[in-house]
Amino acid sequence: MARQIKRLCRSSRNCILGGVCGGLAEYLGVDATLVRIVYVLISVVSVAFPGILIYLIAWLVIPRDF
Repeated sequence: MARQIKRLCRSSRNCILGGVCGGLAEYLGVDATLVRIVYVLISVVSVAFPGILIYLIAWLVIPRDF
């Protein structure tokens, strides 16, 4: 059997803002809501600015799934 390679892509099916958290959830095999909650908690603990900056960079760097 051929093994399918998992690739990190922004999700078009599980997208609220840019699909970054949805794509990460699909890549990790977890619920997207859990990824979003963890991301928000980490962003709030880090005083929000680094979290927003990381999300914007990921939005630009991670390719969109088609």
